[in-house]
Amino acid sequence: MLNIKTYNKIAACGLDKFDKTRYACGDDVENPVGAIVRSSSLHETEFPESLLAIARAGAGTNNIPVDRCANEGIVVFNTPGANANAVKELVIAGLLIGSRRVIPAIKWAETLKGNGAEVGKMVEKGKGAFVGPEIKGKSLGVIGLGAIGVLVANAANALGMQVYGYDPYLSVNAAWNLTHNAIHAMDLKDIFENCDYITIHVPLTPDTKGFINKDAIALMKDNVRILNFARGDLVNSNDLLAALEEGKVASYVTDFPSDEMIGADGVICIPHLGASTPESEDNCAKMAADELIDYIENGNIVNAVNMPAISMPKGDAVRICIIHKNVPAVISKISGIISEAQINIANMLNKSKNEVAYTMIDIDKDHKADADKLADAIGNMPEVIKIRVI
Repeated sequence: MLNIKTYNKIAACGLDKFDKTRYACGDDVENPVGAIVRSSSLHETEFPESLLAIARAGAGTNNIPVDRCANEGIVVFNTPGANANAVKELVIAGLLIGSRRVIPAIKWAETLKGNGAEVGKMVEKGKGAFVGPEIKGKSLGVIGLGAIGVLVANAANALGMQVYGYDPYLSVNAAWNLTHNAIHAMDLKDIFENCDYITIHVPLTPDTKGFINKDAIALMKDNVRILNFARGDLVNSNDLLAALEEGKVASYVTDFPSDEMIGADGVICIPHLGASTPESEDNCAKMAADELIDYIENGNIVNAVNMPAISMPKGDAVRICIIHKNVPAVISKISGIISEAQINIANMLNKSKNEVAYTMIDIDKDHKADADKLADAIGNMPEVIKIRVI
């Protein structure tokens, strides 16, 4: 029985993907080969030798020690696009409530309770304090055109906004899906200088941490409205609050509340609801399960953040899967070991990502008895991090 450890409550439709005659899923299983996590932090977790892969049921993986996992031969998957529509819908809501001052207006309306027949008159007298612009005809800068960013751009275009899109790593698929009405910004400066609204959809990395700061804000239009549904630390909180106080920024809508942001004038803090829909949780769970199953049973890697993307059809051959250091001569050494055993390689595929490489080798099923011996010999190479036979 193959064990799958769950670190959070995972939607049943995802866990049902695992064949119950082969897999056992739960938060108390021993020696798991796979794990599924949503928001639990695994940075202090010691992983067992049996663990082959972790699937994050969501896009961000900052709760997982990605680099340490790579060094231990543990593949880390995420589920890009599975929660994209849920986040897109909340971003559009953020555009509207941040523009029309809906939240402070609602809070003010609640203070009128108890005034009986006078409420109507008080509403008409006081509503002028909450005037805000329409989004139609305004410009929206979308920073990051992944699965979520493209959906946001297309939805905003449909609502009559002029969309500027910036992404130096724009994929072919994203380009095909992006509305042809979007203006391709070649530099962040194009976004900052031209957009009435700016929404952020990039991963949090050392390079992107705090990139919305006083220098960036200084380039923006007066009364700009900023939305952050990606990661809180992408924005320098102190610089943003200062810009709000000065009137440079009209509003900041974030899905990542922090102590300094909660209750600040002009800030709308949403309690991380971006992917909190039953549809999104189901989609993420199912995609995470599919990724784990394909890797455990076939050795294929799809949507990994710390390993190369690599897939090869698997028939009845015996497959040897090798995670190793991305250094010269490793493939020749592996091939030499197999050649010395007088075994023919039916198929072989090798790809690398940064300092790690992954090699899949298929040998004829008639040599199944020899596969474990080959794996032992290859596994003794100092460059090999993890090896297994399927």
